[in-house]
Amino acid sequence: MAETVFGIYLIRHEGADPDDDPEDVGITLEGVKVLSGLRNIPLAIVMFFGLVYALNIDYPPDLKYTFEALQKIIMAMEGNRLSKKVQTLKTLLAR
Repeated sequence: MAETVFGIYLIRHEGADPDDDPEDVGITLEGVKVLSGLRNIPLAIVMFFGLVYALNIDYPPDLKYTFEALQKIIMAMEGNRLSKKVQTLKTLLAR
């Protein structure tokens, strides 16, 4: 995790079933654990976007379009301002 720029992690007990509650869900930013004890991945994603917005952090260049699509198409945040690549994806998904 020390080399992770942005990350959401999930820790399960050894031998746990996929349906079992995780031991921990949290967020790392630039290799530092900034939030832990989150109950599930959807909450972690929402908290992640809140942190990125509140801290005014730019998305890593190699993940820019992934995060833009997640933010603007899936979460419907600022959906009227899309880059060309994300607009193309949105059009393809609407078919």
